[in-house]
Amino acid sequence: MIRAIAIDDEPLGLKIITHFCEQIDFITLEKTFTKQSDAIKYLKNYPVDLLFLDIQMPNKNGIDFYKMLENDPMVIFTTAYSEYAVEGFNVNATDYLLKPFSQERFLTAVQKARNEFQFRQNAAVQTHLMVRADYKLHRVEYNEILFIEGLDDYIQIHLQDKTKIVARFSMKNILEKLPEKNFVRVHRSYIIALKKVKAIKNKNLIIDDFIIPIGDTYKEEILKKFQ
Repeated sequence: MIRAIAIDDEPLGLKIITHFCEQIDFITLEKTFTKQSDAIKYLKNYPVDLLFLDIQMPNKNGIDFYKMLENDPMVIFTTAYSEYAVEGFNVNATDYLLKPFSQERFLTAVQKARNEFQFRQNAAVQTHLMVRADYKLHRVEYNEILFIEGLDDYIQIHLQDKTKIVARFSMKNILEKLPEKNFVRVHRSYIIALKKVKAIKNKNLIIDDFIIPIGDTYKEEILKKFQ
């Protein structure tokens, strides 16, 4: 069961989402909020799997609100303004609903959320990572990843013999999605695949034709792994 909350400053918008969720057997809408501050307090004590989040809010833009969350829930943005669509997908949103939306369109969005939820639930036995980038959901095999490079609010996933993928993720969130035994953070800007390291030289790791620096904070832990 997917645990969800909805945040919208318009009570009518929350009533519509509540009604639609009542027709779906794999989502439980646990709470609705008209204020972001109340939602933040709730999420600190009761993390959820999915947010229905209005973008145009009085205090903070819904996209900015989502960026500040730490536990990386799925998000379906709702708004009456189509110009937010691209930015919504840039933060790895599961879907984007333009108001007024039909029950059929709502069902399509939550089915996407169910698929993503199942991917997350099976992460422990998965051999791959699902990454949303360039308006597509990419399947990235763990054994194809050389390293991941952090660039402000984005990451670049460097792949063996393939074009790198650029996606909107924090380094913290992408690291949580990777198997701990195979991947490790070696610098504030780099996560590496342990099996892809060819050599260690002068506080650097050699991976393929790349030289990856080892940050001072991570040096002791990294050297232990290769002893």
